[in-house]
Amino acid sequence: TMPSIFSYLSAEVDWCEGNFERSKIIAEYYNTVNGTILFSFLLLTPLSFLVLEVLSLLLAGIFSTYFHMTLSYVGQLLDELSILWTLAVAYSFWYPKIYFPKCIKSRKQFFWLSGITTVISTLMSFIKPAVNAYVLNCIAFHVLYLTWRELKKCNDKRVHRMAAVMVMWWVLAISSWISDRWLCWFWQAINFPYFHSFWHVLIAMSLLYCCPLVMYFDVTYEMPAFKPKIGYWPSDSWPVVVPYIVLEEPHKQC
Repeated sequence: TMPSIFSYLSAEVDWCEGNFERSKIIAEYYNTVNGTILFSFLLLTPLSFLVLEVLSLLLAGIFSTYFHMTLSYVGQLLDELSILWTLAVAYSFWYPKIYFPKCIKSRKQFFWLSGITTVISTLMSFIKPAVNAYVLNCIAFHVLYLTWRELKKCNDKRVHRMAAVMVMWWVLAISSWISDRWLCWFWQAINFPYFHSFWHVLIAMSLLYCCPLVMYFDVTYEMPAFKPKIGYWPSDSWPVVVPYIVLEEPHKQC
């Protein structure tokens, strides 16, 4: 008989960490614990960040925790689809108009395009869920390409610094993810199969820089009268900081 889609270990994917080694109810202990990093870091994101996007990222963190706790088929789909929906929300609201396809004339039309694409992608995700994670990771290359295009037009060194730090964390994150998938035999041989849990922490750090960067470019396009500036809390000199956006109000003409 086919296992229940809610049953433990019914997922198509099993990460490198051993199952039920530290708990009888948590399949992958460290991956589950570090999955909470995905949404606990959102407490540090700017309050002006769109509420819908914050909720989407919170769900992604919650579903990631559930998936690694159970390794169930439903948990796997919820984990992957929550990331897809989060990306869809981000693209819908913040994708720059200058990069719209020529057939798209307004943000409303782009909403429809994003929605239809997301629905189709969601349905296709059920065909081979094990492939979904690779496809979702490939979207990052498009984000990096857009960032490169925007940096070519920007002379602010602080923006370039934030982008560089974002890319650094992303490279470390994707390296950990790939290492866990492709070199699991080696990490198990030396009893250190925890690189997917590193992925959770590192991708959260990358998002911590990515979100303000997206907001910076969005303000530049949507509110040209304001001049956005990058700030760092608690100090620029700290090795790990929380970036934020400061808006300089336009000077009123007499």
